[in-house]
Amino acid sequence: MKIGELRQYREKLRKLSPAELGEELVKLRKEQFSLRMQRATGQQPKPAQFGNARRNIARVKTALRQQQAQGVGGKSK
Repeated sequence: MKIGELRQYREKLRKLSPAELGEELVKLRKEQFSLRMQRATGQQPKPAQFGNARRNIARVKTALRQQQAQGVGGKSK
């Protein structure tokens, strides 16, 4: 992701509700699984895609955790 795209993605994540962030997380996990299956079946996805998927998952988890810390919604421990 380019820097401008990254900033836009972060802003988008901050505006989403915890439920929407959960849906985004599921979508990214499916993408990551798909990349793994492509590698296992002999197709060669670009190696950078693995890192991008992993980082995007981390971004979503961070946004979700920040919202929980602020008390916006979600589960509390």
